[in-house]
Amino acid sequence: MEEGRAWYQVYWLRYEIINEGKFHLRTGGHLGLNFASVLDSNNDEIIKTERYLVAELVPSFDISENNTVGMQYMIARGYDINTSDLQHFLTLYSNFSNIKITESLLFEVSPQVFYLSTFGPGEGYYAASAFKLYTAKFPLSVSSLININISTDIPGKAILWNLSLAYTFDKRIISSP
Repeated sequence: MEEGRAWYQVYWLRYEIINEGKFHLRTGGHLGLNFASVLDSNNDEIIKTERYLVAELVPSFDISENNTVGMQYMIARGYDINTSDLQHFLTLYSNFSNIKITESLLFEVSPQVFYLSTFGPGEGYYAASAFKLYTAKFPLSVSSLININISTDIPGKAILWNLSLAYTFDKRIISSP
């Protein structure tokens, strides 16, 4: 959509079922609201809202203090016209953090491969990774995300990427896939 007129709101509820030793199991669900500009029968532009319910299951295993592998499965169902088919997302991911580049510069990488099926356009297989450069004693970090389609019939660019600058308040940010 042009001019930022398409957006999505997500309201997550998550619960950690198992958090013992190196194995973790989380479940959750969310209500998603997709807002988009469309033309009505009078050819006037209006904002349309599509509602989705999503459930997830996320097992993970800590290989070490700084290395994790896991899987995430999400299933979604739309509750509006043309969105009622089930959608599936399955990813195998890993996270390698606190990799020393220099004495004070650290690196983190989070590669994953995933499968996505959507209503209408179809399904696809993708590879993605997040990268982050940071220091333990400075609140700014630089990160990037890249997504590459392996095989898909879902319309879109073959490669998507971004670059981000983040500020961490009080160095206590907790992130997870």
